[in-house]
Order: sequence, then structure tokens, then C-alpha cells
Amino acid sequence: MGDVDHQATVGGGVEDAYGEDRATEEQLVTPWTISVASGYTLLRDPHHNKGLAFTEKERDAHYLRGLLPPAIVTQELQEKKLMHNLRQYQVPLQRYMAMMDLQERNERLFYKLLIDNVEELLPVVYTPTVGEACQKYGCIFRHPQGLYISLKEKGKILEVLKNWPQKSIQVIVVTDGERILGLGDLGCQGMGIPVGKLALYTALGGVRPSACLPITIDVGTNNEALLKDDFYIGLRQRRATGQEYADLLQEFMTAVKQNYGEKVLVQFEDFANHNAFELLAKYRKTHLVFNDDIQGTASVVLAGVVAALKLVSGTLAEHTFLFLGAGEAGTGIAELIALEMSKQTKSPIEETRKKIWLVDSKGLIVSSRKESLQHFKKPWAHEHEPVKTLLDAVKAIKPTVLIGSSGVGQTFTKDVVEAMASFNEKPVILALSNPTSQSECTAEQAYTWTKGRAIFASGSPFDPVEYDGKIFVPGQANNAYIFPGFGLGVVISGAIHVHDDMLLAASEALAQQVTAENYEKGLIYPPFSNIRKISAHIAANVAAKAYELGLASRLPRPENLVKYAESCMYTPIYRNYR
Repeated sequence: MGDVDHQATVGGGVEDAYGEDRATEEQLVTPWTISVASGYTLLRDPHHNKGLAFTEKERDAHYLRGLLPPAIVTQELQEKKLMHNLRQYQVPLQRYMAMMDLQERNERLFYKLLIDNVEELLPVVYTPTVGEACQKYGCIFRHPQGLYISLKEKGKILEVLKNWPQKSIQVIVVTDGERILGLGDLGCQGMGIPVGKLALYTALGGVRPSACLPITIDVGTNNEALLKDDFYIGLRQRRATGQEYADLLQEFMTAVKQNYGEKVLVQFEDFANHNAFELLAKYRKTHLVFNDDIQGTASVVLAGVVAALKLVSGTLAEHTFLFLGAGEAGTGIAELIALEMSKQTKSPIEETRKKIWLVDSKGLIVSSRKESLQHFKKPWAHEHEPVKTLLDAVKAIKPTVLIGSSGVGQTFTKDVVEAMASFNEKPVILALSNPTSQSECTAEQAYTWTKGRAIFASGSPFDPVEYDGKIFVPGQANNAYIFPGFGLGVVISGAIHVHDDMLLAASEALAQQVTAENYEKGLIYPPFSNIRKISAHIAANVAAKAYELGLASRLPRPENLVKYAESCMYTPIYRNYR
């Protein structure tokens, strides 16, 4: 080519002022952009892009002529096309990837799709598919979403938070990836969980997407397979523990409060048991924190139990509970049930705990084991001779409600379920472990082994079951019923701390949403199709409790909290541009 006048040829005769096109691969260039999105940049901005829904007027005003085919379509038609395309995929992970691509391309359409097809798409953007997505996150990684704070950022976390473009954050979901669902340590690839949770905060709870921030704290991973995986996206080292870990989290929590103020809700997600309880206990006095695995799960299960009482009769205190699994979820649920029982009966919580028994990997938790127990299991060590297996525990305790939070599949065996059915007219069986493969038993097993008498709900979705000519619809004790509405309630009241009574308020609001028609089908949870209405009621109840406890800072208190909650919810309808 010889000596070419660069000024004349670059970009079709437009002067290459910043020298980008002439730079060699090693040279650094500045990624200049313009402040108002228009033309080509507008089509690549997920917050403002509408695809073929731009009107003629908008195409003229925003330099879009020629950048789009001539057709103009409605948001409804775009939605119809996308649902048609999504249903062509046989593999759930492909649907997940298609949804994530849509979120990066056209945010409003993503949320419109999710809200209007919530029952079909919830299992795609959240459990069970999100579990597989996290396992393969390195392979399917395309666009970084959220903030990654690793040990490399120690001492600079506040600067890292300032790199995030949105300044007014209301909800942060943070994980360190150590205990993702029932899948274990996925390190940095646990990011799929905060991203998925916050998509639900917006779709189901109406918290604005720009006010949500997913964060992964990467302190390494003990997962050998990931450390050897070429595509792994995190730090290649064993997990930091002890002081190093505590210091990084302390810096993080301090920076969050400094950058976003004290009214930002920090939701801890999928931390390992030992850290989860400690972090919640440490920061609940100084920050607005919530642990969905401990508190959200507890709240949604309590709501299901309260609703189930309508089908089996009796008060909460007249029932006996047996748990398989004594980790975050198990002890969290047990504690909230005991708290509600103590509130109803006006008796001390030490007394109401005696109605609740827990089985861990070593058998029934009894007082003779007290010395060797982790601190969070100690309150559940009651007087009883040692019992090794779940089946023997069921026979000895004769519970009316059996709850699985063990993370181990197929542990509610035929013998266990039949034993429950032998002394209960309507045994309540909640198999809560996620994803579906880890569920303690399937809906079909529960209904078949109890001859259609079980009241059943699970953590991951199961299809309706036909038994003896009758259709049974299993409920799903999904945290997505609680945390989006709970978060909205906290945000609209300007709460400065999370009090346990706010969790009870959320449970009560959810249980009240179960209709007579739902009960007839054996459901103890309302259908997800009404989730935004349910979330508004939960938010109103939670906010009311925050005002009552003097924890709300948004004054004066709105007259009608349900209406106020609904008015604060984000709607993903396209906006018109001038």
C-alpha cells in the first residue's frame, strides 16, 4: 500500500481524531462515547434500546434511519416472537442464555417477558436452570454482569464500587460462591445467583433495575475441577479464610455504607453455613442486612405451614415438626416457626422450640450431643435418647410436619413417607432442597406413597400429579414469593434495620393470599401468576411493621401502603423519546 494519507481514508474520509484505527494491537486507545445515546450507540444501550419498536418520529430524531429495517412493531409482538423462539429450545440452559442475551440487549423487553410469562420463565432465570448456568458460567460467560470484588481489590473496594455506573443503589445481592444451591463451591461462577435474584427483585417486586447491584466476592475456590478448568473466570487459588476473609468482608460492608448510605439493603446469598450465621449476626445491628437462605426460606416455609393448617386444622403450637437438615435453611425455618408459635401462645421461645426436632447427618439432635454441636444447632438439642436414622426419628417423634432442607436427594424414602402417613390423616411433607435433583422426594412419590393424602410442597417446581383419578397440584415453597416483596417493603419504608417481626409480617401476608380455590387443589401457596399483587401486599405488611417498630425513615407514613407499594413498582413498558 505504501504511504497512504491516513487522514483521507480512515472511516471513509472522516478524520480519525483519536488515532484508534491506526493504533496497533498493543497501543492503548481511549473508548470515547457521547453522553446522549443516539444512533448506533442507542441500539447498543440495553436501558434505552427498543429494537424495531422505535417509531418513525424517534428514528428521525435519534439518527436511526437506515440502522433498522423499515418495519415498526409493538412490544407485544416482540414478546410473542421471543416466546415463540424460546420454546423452540430443547435445552433449558439455551433458554437461560437467550434470556441473559436479551437482558444485555433490551432490558425493558426482558422484564416484560419475565413478568407476563412468570410461571414459564421463572425456572429458566432462577432455580433449577440457574444452578446449571453457575456450574458452566465460565463456558457461557459473555457479558460481565454486576461487580466482581476479589482479593486483588483489597484496600480498593470503595473505588471499585465507584466504577459501577449507577449511583443510587437500593438493593445489593452478594455471594462468595461457597455454597451455591445444593451444588457446593462454585467460586466466582456463583455470580449467576445474584444476577438471577435481582432480576426477580425487579420482575416480581418492582424494584427498579438501575437500583439493583449484583456482587460476587471472590476469595478463591476449593473446587478442584474449577481450579483446573481453562474457562474458569475467578481467582485460581484455595479459599481465603479466617482473618483475611473477615477483613475483606469488613472492608466491603464499610465501603457499601459509605458509598450508598445506610438504607441500602444488602442480601447475603449462598454463603457457607459457618460464614452465613456469623455475617448475619455481625452486621444486623449496624447495617440493613438480610440472608435469604436463613430468613427468606424461613419466611416462605412458615407461610406455607400457616396456610397448610387450614387443611389439617389445629394451631401452630398443636403440631410437631421434624426437619431433615440442620444448616442455614433448617435452623432458620425452625427458629421463625418457634418465634411465631411463641407470639401466638405468649409462651417463651425456649418452650416453643421443644415442638421442633432436627435430624442432621449424625441423627436426631439430642441433648447428649450438645458438647459437639455447632452453636446454631444447640438450641435444638432436646431431651431424648439418641436416634440414628430419619426413619427411626419419624417413628419416635411422630411429627405432623416433615421438612427437608438437607440438600440431599431421595432421602424421604418410601418407608419414611409411609410412616408419616400411618399416624397422620394429612401428613404435611415439604421437600425443599434445590435444584430438582436434590429434592428429598418427588411430588409423585409423596402423593403415591400417602395414597393421595399428603399436603406437599417443594423447593423446585414439579408438574401436577394424577393419582387415583384426581389431579394434585404441588406447591412450590420458592423464596421468590418473599424476598422481592420484602425488599420492596424495606425500600419504600426507608427501613434502617431488618427485624424478625418484619419476616413474620411477610409470612402472614403471603399466607393470606392463598384462596379457597387454591386450597381445593391442595395448594398451600398462591399461583405465581399473581406475584406482583402478592408482592405489593407483602411490601405493605413489611413496611407497616417497620413503621410500627420505629425503624422506618420515610415520613410521613403513606395512608394506603398497598396502593403506595403498587405505585412505586417499576413497569417495563417502553417509554417514548422526544
